[in-house]
Amino acid sequence: MKLIRFALSLLVIVISGCIFATKAWAFCGFYVAKADSKLYNQASQVAIAHSGKKTVLTMANDYQGEVKDFAIVVPVPVVLQKEQVKIAEPKIIERLDAFSAPRLVEYFDEDPCRVDENRAYNGAPMPQAAPAPAASQRGEVSLGVTVEAKFNVGEYDILILSAKESSGLETWLRQNGYKLPQGANQLLKPYIRQKLKFFVAKVNLEKFDQSGIEKLRPLQIAYESPRFMLPIRLGMINAKQAQDLLIYILSPKGQADVTNYRRVKVPSGEEVPVFVKNEFSDFYTSTFANSYDREGRNVAFLEYAWDMSNCDPCSAEPLNQDELKQAGVFWLNGSEASTRSMPPIFGRPMPEADAGVFITRLHVRYTRDKFPEDLMFQETSNRDSFQGRYVLRHAFTGETTCQEGRRYTRSLPRRYEKEAQTLARLTGWNINDIRKKLPQVQKLSWWQQVFLSLVD
Repeated sequence: MKLIRFALSLLVIVISGCIFATKAWAFCGFYVAKADSKLYNQASQVAIAHSGKKTVLTMANDYQGEVKDFAIVVPVPVVLQKEQVKIAEPKIIERLDAFSAPRLVEYFDEDPCRVDENRAYNGAPMPQAAPAPAASQRGEVSLGVTVEAKFNVGEYDILILSAKESSGLETWLRQNGYKLPQGANQLLKPYIRQKLKFFVAKVNLEKFDQSGIEKLRPLQIAYESPRFMLPIRLGMINAKQAQDLLIYILSPKGQADVTNYRRVKVPSGEEVPVFVKNEFSDFYTSTFANSYDREGRNVAFLEYAWDMSNCDPCSAEPLNQDELKQAGVFWLNGSEASTRSMPPIFGRPMPEADAGVFITRLHVRYTRDKFPEDLMFQETSNRDSFQGRYVLRHAFTGETTCQEGRRYTRSLPRRYEKEAQTLARLTGWNINDIRKKLPQVQKLSWWQQVFLSLVD
């Protein structure tokens, strides 16, 4: 019997063994780091292209064990047919992640003695930053389980099941080689009560070996239903710690929102000490964890929201027409100006619509006690842009011979201390440890301090 573990994020049960900140500066900025999915050991990712009642769901598999022990079980609202299921391009989730990940951007102060005297030092508009690069049929009936459909897609053998009772479904899964953790029965029950179906996919080892691929590819499903939701509770069956879920929602309207939990923005636009450049992974994981604790551990965090036809600046190249198609976007047509021309997907024509693509990136860290309900979403017309973004501001280190330059040098210790306090507040790090890493500033002579204080 195969060793199976429930490790779901989203709808899936995996069974197995420069934007504008509060200040503006007159210098160019460059993205130097990103907080992508690689920061999280327990992270799963899903892309949802949604418009009206139509949904295309892409599920990224991060399974680490032997493929012979892999299967997924996905609660779905309808019976899926073969043409509604396909293999997705493995890189498409990575592209969505790279485009929307929280970023670190750095700027370099100009020589204060060369700043135009007719403008305030911080008063110039910020230029755009440069982008960074088989049980018997009789047994099934007796258990109340019906095989609604059976087909093969790529390296996966797929069944669509319906069930009358959770105990019957649990028994059926066990009889067919799945070892379910304790508690599966109770967590399956609500989905059966809602009359959801169960999409079950196993790896066909012969086809997998023939394909020559090294890793399991994402599965993509298309369906039509008034439900705009993401079941996550099944993923908590044997989770020993909090699970991270990154959700990329693509819509023709605007931001997608969570309706049954609070949604808050991650901290953004803050200036932090320059040494964070070499510690950005630790910085963002600490910042997110600190925000997660502060908000009560039961919120969805907004990390990015933007119209994908443009970006200001772009942290990565926007998805082109082929990539948007790969991500499941089905409502675009017309010219390049309206973004991309979309042929029918999954072998089924889709209604034409002249609309763009708005991406919302949500980050949910969930546990069974804090997220007792599945995630429920809604489309909104809110097209406000947002990006999780943190600023490094390098001080000018050359010689300053003018009065403005001396005033600038005198202001640096205060600036560094403010950055240190900000970093401590964001991350929860010890302020004294932070101060030890701050740049050392040459002290002004007593007479310079006196004269500058008179000028101030």
